[in-house]
Amino acid sequence: MRKYGVIGNPIKHSFSPSYFTEKFRNLKISDCEYSAFELKSIDELSVLLSDNDLSGVNVTMPFKQSVIHHLHHISEDAVKVNAVNTVKVIGEKLYGYNTDIYGFRTSLTPLLGVHHKNALIFGNGGSSAAVKYVLRRLGIAYKLVSRNEGADYTYDDLTEEIISKNKLLINTTPLGMEHRLNEAVDIPYSAISEEHLCYDLIYFPSETLFLSQAKKQGATIKNGLQMLELQADRSWEIWNM
Repeated sequence: MRKYGVIGNPIKHSFSPSYFTEKFRNLKISDCEYSAFELKSIDELSVLLSDNDLSGVNVTMPFKQSVIHHLHHISEDAVKVNAVNTVKVIGEKLYGYNTDIYGFRTSLTPLLGVHHKNALIFGNGGSSAAVKYVLRRLGIAYKLVSRNEGADYTYDDLTEEIISKNKLLINTTPLGMEHRLNEAVDIPYSAISEEHLCYDLIYFPSETLFLSQAKKQGATIKNGLQMLELQADRSWEIWNM
């Protein structure tokens, strides 16, 4: 039996176990199983892998960066974003990859138009790493918006003119998730137009308050479900290379 899993904290609402269980069923794969493991610290990783004889794990928050110090090899893309979400186990060696990059880029690019030259990224945490990397590779200029230091704008700085100029708006914050359904980034939504593309990394609910407000203004909207599916499928390919 080949065993895989996802590590994080908290982990009980993770997308991955049900997705991979369904994937194995659809592909008639009977010799694989996928489980969720909640770790108190990334230092528990080596014991977890050994005790459960795992061949690979996905990594979610808050361990995407701290896991790097436990790896023997890391892919070039993962080095550039300083984040790993996929670990492959080969003997006693751990190999790290970032499939969020593939998932985000593949789900975003079909929606881009020539007018999507400037973007605002809401949030400057670990979830924004792949987003920033992809936008740089696509030649899309971006500014970071956050309540914390190190961002280009705070939310109080955002005017209708700034929102109007930046036709690509991307939410990487937890605002709008299941436990924060009635929350959204505080921006002048009235400045959003039909030319805007608004992308939310959150996948549940399928339409966050951020997306519903943008849709009212005529914007194209996209949630994070396809990105998650694509990154999961890419993880599976890596584990089976």
